[in-house]
Amino acid sequence: MASAALPRSAAGNRNPWLIAVILSIATFMQVLDTTIANVALYHIAGGLGASQDEATWVITSYLVASGIILPVSGWLATAIGRKRFYMTCVALFTISSVCCALSTSLAAMVLARVAQGASGGGMAPVEQSIFADTFPIEKRAQAFALYGLTIVAAPAIGPVLGGWLTDTFSWHWVFLINVPVCLLSLTLVHFFVDEPPAVREDRRRLLAGGLRIDGIGFALVVLGFGTLQIVLDRFQREDGFSSPFIVTGAAVAIVSIVGLVIREIASPRPVVNVRLFRARAFAVSNLVMFLVGFMLIGTTQLLPQLAQDLLGYDAFTAGLTLGVGGLVTLVAMPLAGIIASKLVQPKWLIMISLIGTGWSLVAASHLNLDIAFWNISLARILQVVWLPFLFVPLSAVSYVGVPPDQNNDASAIFNLSRNLGGAFGVTFVTTLLQWRTQFHHARLAEHITPYNGYGWGTPLAPIARVVQAQAAVMSYLDIFWVLGMMALVVWPVVLLLPRMPRRVAATA
Repeated sequence: MASAALPRSAAGNRNPWLIAVILSIATFMQVLDTTIANVALYHIAGGLGASQDEATWVITSYLVASGIILPVSGWLATAIGRKRFYMTCVALFTISSVCCALSTSLAAMVLARVAQGASGGGMAPVEQSIFADTFPIEKRAQAFALYGLTIVAAPAIGPVLGGWLTDTFSWHWVFLINVPVCLLSLTLVHFFVDEPPAVREDRRRLLAGGLRIDGIGFALVVLGFGTLQIVLDRFQREDGFSSPFIVTGAAVAIVSIVGLVIREIASPRPVVNVRLFRARAFAVSNLVMFLVGFMLIGTTQLLPQLAQDLLGYDAFTAGLTLGVGGLVTLVAMPLAGIIASKLVQPKWLIMISLIGTGWSLVAASHLNLDIAFWNISLARILQVVWLPFLFVPLSAVSYVGVPPDQNNDASAIFNLSRNLGGAFGVTFVTTLLQWRTQFHHARLAEHITPYNGYGWGTPLAPIARVVQAQAAVMSYLDIFWVLGMMALVVWPVVLLLPRMPRRVAATA
């Protein structure tokens, strides 16, 4: 029996792959919601009577709430009970999705998105923790390949599905589509997912002597990560560090997070178990996962924007440029699980994949305005084809050296690293895009003079459009080059990862 071999398994006497599929259903919808509303934002703003700038809080509120709950979700899952916490998150996510669809004002929408982000943020860490407990070490890579489908494919599918739902029906269906899927997830989890005695014992030990909440630690989480998400989202709109709002917010976030680390190192019952970073594999894996989130979400923001702003694509077609790459990851993910678990040590697979990702991004920096749909799609394919071979072994090796009863905490921090990487990545690409566009525009405009072929009678408007377009595309290409060089520079840190055992007893 699975439960006899693995005392923390959520499968009981059932096939663990059935449990893996069931748990992936709601998590897929949660990750999908990080991008599905982006292409519908214009329509949402019109429906709620809000400006385009105000409507960005529909995205920001979700990310902020998710960013706050992620670091404490491991502690919450242990305190409430892993299965009970997961089902509570799915139920609240379903209710808040309905509230989003029924919102008639921006305030109501933002409140519903906060609830949706908070509930959604707790799902992925619990799922990843259950995967680590339900599958033996030698099969974790294959299990995380299935989990990786939700994390890698969902952000790519989101813009395509969101654009189609908005154009075909209305923006309300961007949220209503969650309801039947999450209800199915609740039903299946209730009947098929077990709460093993070892996990119940973790909760009993935590609650022994009363539930003592580290109030200061939790307040620092809310203040630190909540403020950080707001600063990252508003950085470019508020003119960066020229804005007192950004400077103050950044100072509050840094002081709060540093205080949190100091507090949690000394706390006997930390809400964020930062002591896990003493395990070398865990520390290195989180660093690389931050970079993966940085590149993946950053370019997910960049490519549709390039297609719409410079090539005139509509929202659906722009989303398809990511969707083709999503299909490639669906095919490559199971293959990555097999290779990582049976053929190649994870550290070598991660290293090769980082180099391949860097090469693909540098190659994308040679695109131009004459590109067609398939040129953009191919550039995306060449980037994301490496992601399964990054994500799968990285997820598996991150638990080496982590005590089994701390898998909840490890999963929460690991997912936080990915989300923070994505938040920093989006801020980086949007800010750098603005700066480099201004730089290239100034350099190109210097050459528009009567002395190099542009007479005084030459119409200025067509020239200005050409200069602006060329400055913009050069800026996009600069960003691809910088992201590629990041991957090529960082890969040596992967050599610090330990060897992964191939055949190990489940109790190792």
